[in-house]
Amino acid sequence: MPPIPTGPADATSPQEIVRRGYDALAERYDEAFGSATKYGPWLDELRAPLAPGSDVLDLGCGGGVPVARDLTAAGHRVTGVDLSPRQIARARERVPGAAFVEADLTDPAAFDPRPGSFDAVVCLYALIHVPEAEHPALLRRIAAWLRPGGRLLCTTGEHALTGSDPDWLGGGVPMWWSHPDAATSHAWLTEAGLDVVRQEFVPEGDGGHALFWARKGGNGGKGNGGKGGAA
Repeated sequence: MPPIPTGPADATSPQEIVRRGYDALAERYDEAFGSATKYGPWLDELRAPLAPGSDVLDLGCGGGVPVARDLTAAGHRVTGVDLSPRQIARARERVPGAAFVEADLTDPAAFDPRPGSFDAVVCLYALIHVPEAEHPALLRRIAAWLRPGGRLLCTTGEHALTGSDPDWLGGGVPMWWSHPDAATSHAWLTEAGLDVVRQEFVPEGDGGHALFWARKGGNGGKGNGGKGGAA
């Protein structure tokens, strides 16, 4: 879980704070959060209904492990996007079978795939670094990128929060977060045209995050709003 924010971000743009933080502490992040172990069951479930060779987008791909690595090893065509040059360099080295793009995922001028390009989108612990006001538009774009029946696996905040930590992971650099509460994220997913088929709480330290499994219906999705069911 990210440290409790100590105040608003400074005059540097949020994107630059996040970019510099991950550039500086890419390796330390992997060690601190154990993503390879944590994400495994989620990726197994995501892969189960996907046909061989499906196109998958990993938003906020970090260093490529485990999402891009595991999905590529399973035979899927993976595209990873991250705004950190250091993370993209690590991802290209560790997962040569995937394609990686260095870009701000909120900027259509930097990354704008055609509608219906992907069978699944994964966005784990990346949306929480995007300014909250930009979440609805980004979710609408994600929904457009999915093919009918395509799946979204994403994490958001459980509670509303916008702020920064000046000494992220004890590494001497700041980090920044912004997100609404889980109920608002649920509503925004539905408004974007996605059916939320399951919502979970992922405990982490003294708090946690919300994990959403969503799907784009054949008519663009109507949003059933449920917390149960299978993904």
